[in-house]
Amino acid sequence: MQQKPTLTGQRFKTRKRDEKERFDPTQFQESIVQGLNQSGTDLEAVAKFLDASGAKLDYRRYVETLFDILVAGGMLAPGGTLSDDMTCTEFCLFKAQEDMETMQAYAQVFNKLIRRYKYLEKGFQEEIKKLLLFLKGFTESERNKLAMLAGILLANGNLSAAILSSLFNENLVKEGVSACFAVKLFKSWLSEKDINSVSSGLRKVGMDSRLMELFPANKRSCEHFSKYFSDAGLTELSDFAKNQQSIGARKELQKELEEQMSRGEPLKDIIPYVREEIKKNNISEQTMIGLIWASVMSSVEWNKKEELVTEQAIKLLKQYSPLLKSFTSQGLSELTLLLKIQEYCYDNIHFMKTFQKMVVLLYKADVLSEEAILKWYNDAHVAKGKSVFLEQMKKFVEWLKNAEEESESEEEEAD
Repeated sequence: MQQKPTLTGQRFKTRKRDEKERFDPTQFQESIVQGLNQSGTDLEAVAKFLDASGAKLDYRRYVETLFDILVAGGMLAPGGTLSDDMTCTEFCLFKAQEDMETMQAYAQVFNKLIRRYKYLEKGFQEEIKKLLLFLKGFTESERNKLAMLAGILLANGNLSAAILSSLFNENLVKEGVSACFAVKLFKSWLSEKDINSVSSGLRKVGMDSRLMELFPANKRSCEHFSKYFSDAGLTELSDFAKNQQSIGARKELQKELEEQMSRGEPLKDIIPYVREEIKKNNISEQTMIGLIWASVMSSVEWNKKEELVTEQAIKLLKQYSPLLKSFTSQGLSELTLLLKIQEYCYDNIHFMKTFQKMVVLLYKADVLSEEAILKWYNDAHVAKGKSVFLEQMKKFVEWLKNAEEESESEEEEAD
């Protein structure tokens, strides 16, 4: 009887890359803690250790553990307390000295690590968001260090301002933890970069209009915000917030004006409403005429056919010229309006041929004076489509100049 062949199994050594798979957080934490203990306070050595360990340890899987240890010395339980059953290290952000120099050195450690292992970027962002939710579980000194570190990383573009959404957590806001943390964070950010870095960082993720949410609902006023941050020595930030507030108010006002026009409300109601808003929001006439122009032009559906657009525009401007006239009492407001018309006709190609007709209509309606038109023509125009528009206006400007000369000579004769 023939013997059946047997498969004798040969035992392969497990490959290096498969070994990594069997790590669990305990072993991972011990490896990191041991490396940090050996490096001590030498942050250069810490950065080198983390760089080398990425090849041996599974950073991708234990990203949260890794950052918990670097910040707090060990794995964090929900709420921000250290897990008892794990080995911890004293060499971490929370145990470091509380000064900007040390925090800048720590920022470098995180920066180098994330630059080396790009896939950690998202995890780091999530980690900071989580740590901000745990603020109540940390000591004041730990919060300060975290705020300083976050400010530096935000300034250098290593973090996105989207992390600030954690500070809008109701419990943190109610107890004043959010506002207090924000002061430290923004001070740190502004010590690295200027207010433009802060404003563009916030704008990029839509946080510029949400800063009021750092305060409870009953304190969400521009006055309270300004006072709080000015008292903390952050006048730049309170000015920025005021500016955001007024931009918000202007957008609201323009929307409201558009709606009033679309509903066909009479000018005798719209004009007093606008005057009231100017007073209430402290808006200049130049700013207001820009808003009125934008509202008028957005209040109708424009015809798709170029030849019909002119007709429609003239009809609309005839209707609203008393409104425009009420808010062009200064030469500067007239110039502002002219520039708005120039930009509008340039940005909306169908209106390129309509420019001159609009200006002439507004001249006849006493909205634009000849001084303003001549000043615009001679030196106050902008570059947008200028050759086309100056050419369109040439004959009318010549007529204005002749009329001016004639009236001057008539006056001389009368004398």
